[in-house]
Amino acid sequence: MKTALVTGSTQGIGRAIVERLVKNGFKVIVHCSSDIEKAERVKKEIGAYKAVVCDLSDMNQVAALKGKTGAVDVLVLNASVQFKQKWQDISDTEIEKQLSVNVVSILKLMQNYFSDMKKKGFGRIITIGSVNQHRQHPELSFYAATKCAVYSLVKNIAKEAAPFGVTVNNVSPGAIATPRNASVYNDETERKKVEALIPAGRFGTPEECAGIVAFLASEDSAYITGADIRVDGGMSL
Repeated sequence: MKTALVTGSTQGIGRAIVERLVKNGFKVIVHCSSDIEKAERVKKEIGAYKAVVCDLSDMNQVAALKGKTGAVDVLVLNASVQFKQKWQDISDTEIEKQLSVNVVSILKLMQNYFSDMKKKGFGRIITIGSVNQHRQHPELSFYAATKCAVYSLVKNIAKEAAPFGVTVNNVSPGAIATPRNASVYNDETERKKVEALIPAGRFGTPEECAGIVAFLASEDSAYITGADIRVDGGMSL
């Protein structure tokens, strides 16, 4: 039985990924930034394998995470921080937080978990990007930049990891009905404004993202690496 770690997995897309991987027979580790009780509750509700906490903005905690989880076969890097602001108004603290969680921790966790995948001759590393890699949002310029940086890492690392049976791919969700987007989704006027930008005419569901991740985590995706798969209803077109 293969083991998977999904960061930021107590709600939204992350939780849906855990549910799908558990259904597919994985031993899945639920991650939360600080609330172990929440992580344990989600673990119990879904039937996951383990729950862990790690503040991904703290590199000491990031370095210690593998000691809590052990080696994994599948690493899903879903956790991120987002501040909606005009680019002129982003503070140093908000820049540092997004950079640390959205980029630096991603690289550090790839470094920490890759060696065991390489030894085993099998591994799946999946990052969760954003439709904002491909389209402009007036209040998400720096957030989008962090996601673009991660995809650059994906492409470079995928090329080096491929000879060892390790694939590295990115999934870019569009407007998804998650707690992060609840204020827009639950406001009919605002929701319709966003839906007008989506050729499919609706918000996506976390489960629609989870299905793609589950495929990339499987044996069936062995010949796919360095890819960016958009799950956005055509929003980036």
